Amino acid sequence: MHMSDALLSPTVGGAMWAATAGTMAYCSKKVGKEMDDIKVPLMGVLGAFVFAAQMINFTIPGTGSSGHIGGGLLLAVLLGPHAAFLTLASVLTVQALFFADGGLLALGSNIFNLGAFPCFIAYPLVYRAINKSGTTKSRLVLSTTVAAILGLQLGSLGVVLQTTLSGIAELPFASFLLIMQPIHLAIGLVEGLVTAAVLLFIRQARPDLVGEADGKTTAAWSVNRILLGLAVSFLLIGGIVSWFASSRPDGLEWSIAKTTGNREIAEREHDMHRSLAELQEKTALMPDYALQEDSAPETVAENGRRFSMDPRLQTTAAGLIGGFLTLLTVLILGMVIKKSRTRHDGKPSL
Repeated sequence: MHMSDALLSPTVGGAMWAATAGTMAYCSKKVGKEMDDIKVPLMGVLGAFVFAAQMINFTIPGTGSSGHIGGGLLLAVLLGPHAAFLTLASVLTVQALFFADGGLLALGSNIFNLGAFPCFIAYPLVYRAINKSGTTKSRLVLSTTVAAILGLQLGSLGVVLQTTLSGIAELPFASFLLIMQPIHLAIGLVEGLVTAAVLLFIRQARPDLVGEADGKTTAAWSVNRILLGLAVSFLLIGGIVSWFASSRPDGLEWSIAKTTGNREIAEREHDMHRSLAELQEKTALMPDYALQEDSAPETVAENGRRFSMDPRLQTTAAGLIGGFLTLLTVLILGMVIKKSRTRHDGKPSL
């Protein structure tokens, strides 16, 4: 559900940038007050994990479309809503800057749509289920699935509204809405089940990371082991599992094609679109998670023909590079928050 700049006018894109920047500033203050030694490393590793997980597009049967998890709900449960929003913002920023996944003008919208709704509206549904005495596994799965669907439905509605308000793409509101919501309902269902499975595993290992312990869990894994497990998962998902991701268009691309009958969007381009597109071309290391043809290493077959690097190796490189860039971005963000807190308090933070 990464919007491209072609969907947004500078006015709407700028307004969403302002809303997102304000939300990030608020979240930074909240995280600064509750920060401890493990918070930022956990944010970084989880950010890398979500980056890798978003590379796995799963097929939606009978539609010709695919989807991937957003990760906002999972992050909110494990980190709290404020740290989760900042972590997901880091993931999406790395994707836009270094992989040209989502436009730069649309980055504010993408962060808000994929972050604010699951972190601040959907998350409370799961929080209540986790911390309620006697919560069963089935209740946790149900609440997580409903929350994931709600977050994604609101996010996809945000995409439709922002596109319609922009008025530069020929996408009729009613038709676009009636196609976007059902396909993201299916994607939200899968995300809910995947999120629930991860939460059940971590809840068994470290119940304090997903809510208060109920006294029934005897496992006592250290946070370091959780971090190690997530890091290994990121390496496996980003390095290998991503090879088998669906190549079908995602829910947004599919919805646009169904609404217009064309893959290309009829738009009225602004100077800002061109300027930001040129900037993104300069920052993107691997556009669409692949090496550009003129810079890709080549191998020589027996018949003398030259081929670009194996696409699977490019996917592995993109997954690993993106994950490490996300980790680095979160660590830098954490340092900035800690310094800001130190200046505000007038003393070193713990």
